[in-house]
Amino acid sequence: MNIYINNKLQELKESSTLSEALNALNISSQKGIAIAINNNVVPKHEWDTYSLNEHDQVTIIKATQGG
Repeated sequence: MNIYINNKLQELKESSTLSEALNALNISSQKGIAIAINNNVVPKHEWDTYSLNEHDQVTIIKATQGG
């Protein structure tokens, strides 16, 4: 299955959850991130059960400090 993460094509196994995709990309352990799928924010408590679909647009936003 092909999805886009921050506009970059990524290939995943079929029937992947959001957590599985993050694990495959070594992103799951990062703190301070928010994720939107097709412009809809997915709460962190849903990542383990949220099923990705072909051509989903995943946006990962990382909080940073500064001013």
